[in-house]
Amino acid sequence: MTPSVVLICAALLDYFIGDPWGWLHPVQVMGWVISRLTKFLISLCQNAITQRIGGIVLGLILIIGSGYVGWLIMVTAQWLHPLWRIVLETIVLASCFALKSLRTAADCVCKLLAAGDLDSARKMLSNYVGRDTQNLSEAEIFRAVLETVTENATDGVMAPLFYAIVGACVPGVGSIPLALGYKASSTLDSMVGYRQAPYTYLGWFSARLEDYLTWLPCRLTVITLALISGKPRYVWGICCRDAIKDPSPNSGWSECAYAAILGVQMGGTNWYGGVPKEKPRLGDAIYPITPGSIQTALLLTRYSFLLWLGLAIALLFIGNRVW
Repeated sequence: MTPSVVLICAALLDYFIGDPWGWLHPVQVMGWVISRLTKFLISLCQNAITQRIGGIVLGLILIIGSGYVGWLIMVTAQWLHPLWRIVLETIVLASCFALKSLRTAADCVCKLLAAGDLDSARKMLSNYVGRDTQNLSEAEIFRAVLETVTENATDGVMAPLFYAIVGACVPGVGSIPLALGYKASSTLDSMVGYRQAPYTYLGWFSARLEDYLTWLPCRLTVITLALISGKPRYVWGICCRDAIKDPSPNSGWSECAYAAILGVQMGGTNWYGGVPKEKPRLGDAIYPITPGSIQTALLLTRYSFLLWLGLAIALLFIGNRVW
């Protein structure tokens, strides 16, 4: 029952504590390694072909390396004492979930808006999104927060849980290697997965691989949300209508599912470095986006997370009884 205990404890740790401020986080270590390897590969690889090869090497080193280091830590902890493994595995796995972080970020921005401090809300939002925030209106800030919460619900919450569950179901592997491997892929995509120089060729492998790794958890998340909403055919229909317009194979589906359930519309014109970029419109603008919309989206993510967690524990229990 150890995998079930770890999953439950990690979920509780993330929900009540999240990532303690000032503590070393696995993503920080990944980011440090990615930054230095990227600089080295850019200086070493001078053309498109060698940079593509370098991108493959970078991706494999980070993803496989992260998973292996996680597995090695768990094996070492098990050798010292089984309790140490449970404690370490719980802490590391909790760091792979971003449910508390998303809730905290959204609450911080919304509280500033509720206090009428628009400038501070813009500055706070800039810590969480890539778009320009200095001229955003209150409505645009609400949209930015909701888009961030719903996009990251998949790659920051549900996908890590998916791979943790898969790892827990495979004897000798465990939750940590696959969860950390996915987290490394997501971190690579956020740091080098761009079409702009100098990452045009170096980051292509990381961007494509993250898309593939997220594809299945994203669709399962959309299905889960649709079922929870009580109107699965409607939600799936809106996603099939609008999500396919998004250039990303995953983020559009994740955002669109929430938009359909909430009756709001996401997408529109965003500014990046002073350059406007039109994002596809997702959902129908039946209601305006409000703090209530954001809180409902967070609640839907929590329900989805708990549903998957419950199913995973049931599967692990049945597996233990069978074997």
